[in-house]
Amino acid sequence: MKKLYFTRHGQTVWNAENKICGVTDIELTPLGHEQAIRLGELIKSKQLHIDEILCSPLIRAKNTAEHIAEITGLPLREEELLREQCFGKYEGTARNGAEFLADKGNFIHSYNGGESMLRLAQRIYNLLDELKQDDKVYLLVAHNGISRVVQSYFHDMDNEEYAKFGIGNCDILEYEFPDRADKL
Repeated sequence: MKKLYFTRHGQTVWNAENKICGVTDIELTPLGHEQAIRLGELIKSKQLHIDEILCSPLIRAKNTAEHIAEITGLPLREEELLREQCFGKYEGTARNGAEFLADKGNFIHSYNGGESMLRLAQRIYNLLDELKQDDKVYLLVAHNGISRVVQSYFHDMDNEEYAKFGIGNCDILEYEFPDRADKL
């Protein structure tokens, strides 16, 4: 079966402050750079078979991917579709704010100028459908909001599981696409 790897960018100041980053272009902290370097070293030491790194164009994901690429020698390409979800009026606010958590359960809400979870899922599902068609193994370097959509692409989740899902900075997940014959 064809594999796909996913990681979230290294720590940002807003991650440390428990704030929603969304599409706000927040840089990595010194710890975030260290996390990215350690992840690159882990990928290299485990000799994971990866053909190409695709990353979000936001600086926190791009810098994470650059560290990994430098250490592993893997080719790197920005992928606009991996940009984080725009959380509109909630960007820069507390991740655990009551109003945000309530709105997060409404998958068609666009957060007053943001992007709904359904629109986000559409663009990520389209990208994953495209990636499964070739023979490359990709490492996607993106964001926590993207991680939950990727998880839902490969595993059934109820609304509560989806809303609560997330991964730590520079954690890496491995997925397997079903064989093409299984989808016919």
